[in-house]
Amino acid sequence: MATNMATLGASPAPREIPHTVSPSLWILAWRRLRQDRVAMVSMAIVGAFLVLILLSATGLIAADWSREVGVNYAPPTFMGPDASSEAAPAQAAKAPGAETLASTYHSTIVDPLADVLAQIRGEAKPKVPGAGADAGGGDASVDPLADVMADIRAGKGVTAAVAETRAATLPFGGDKWGRDVLKKVIKGSETSIAVGIASAILATFLGTVFGAVAGYYGKWVDDFFNWFYSVFSSIPYLLLILAVAAVLKQKGMITIVLILGLTGWSGIFRLIRGEYLKHKAREYVQAADAIGASNLRRMFVHIFPNVSHVVLVQLSILTVAFIKSEVILSFLGFGVPVDVVSWGSMLNEAQNELILGKWWQLVAATIAMATLVTAFSLFTDALRDALDPKLKGMAGH
Repeated sequence: MATNMATLGASPAPREIPHTVSPSLWILAWRRLRQDRVAMVSMAIVGAFLVLILLSATGLIAADWSREVGVNYAPPTFMGPDASSEAAPAQAAKAPGAETLASTYHSTIVDPLADVLAQIRGEAKPKVPGAGADAGGGDASVDPLADVMADIRAGKGVTAAVAETRAATLPFGGDKWGRDVLKKVIKGSETSIAVGIASAILATFLGTVFGAVAGYYGKWVDDFFNWFYSVFSSIPYLLLILAVAAVLKQKGMITIVLILGLTGWSGIFRLIRGEYLKHKAREYVQAADAIGASNLRRMFVHIFPNVSHVVLVQLSILTVAFIKSEVILSFLGFGVPVDVVSWGSMLNEAQNELILGKWWQLVAATIAMATLVTAFSLFTDALRDALDPKLKGMAGH
């Protein structure tokens, strides 16, 4: 009886409920992204470009892009050498009096410092007998070009310079100076993509901070940022870029990054502001307020992870837009300096070459830019759909 009472009074052992961890937003997005073949191919192309600019930045490839390795306007290899470039050396060799001119060339070379050194030696004569040059064992005035002029008169330096042959064709042609267009495209991709990514990071940072502050605090803070946003939006974007470029004046990659970053934050500001207005009234933010979390902690520790997918998508979109903007600025002459190559500067050079029928630099820069921009745009669209499947009607998949 006591045993039965003990059995009845004992509480049943609790059943263990299996604990399953639900996948995060990023894991679900990656699963959806892998199912999209176009997105994976686009991501592979973008990754290949990133590896290419990394190798170019470290000097492993295209480090000698500025070297004149081909004849002027060297055609692509698949077109064969230009007839005029082949005929020029032969005609020069067969020209009457060419050998006589070559033989008399070295004898007519004059040392440009000869008269100056003679005058220095005359003025440097010692005023005190037994001092000066004799004390040093000779004349202290030394011609720095003596050895060079001796080699030139012997025909060594000139022969070496003349004997340096340039390629009649290059893999994708050469520009007006004989520089390899393919290497210029690789080096230009480094400039354009680096400017696009850096500008997008700056604009995304400004737009995110401004939008978070405006959406979270509201009231007069929101009114001020909305007024600031309205002023920026009322000015045509291209006109605003050119105005800032004219004010900064100095050319360079940092200048372009500042121009694009300081003028391109308005779009992401509007989106982040709307997200913060929506999230600040939710329960998890109120719970953080109840436990004493500061405003900054609620803004960037609690709310920001829930809107980070919007930031990532906008960062990708701005990168594509700023790559195209850099090309436009460099094409118009507001971009990189003359000693730096980018896709925009290549297109600027190509417009004059196209008149002469030299189309390969234009085609090379256009193909590279179109391939990257198209792949990046497709990947950005797929990433947006993967992070927010409701946009494509993929809810539940």
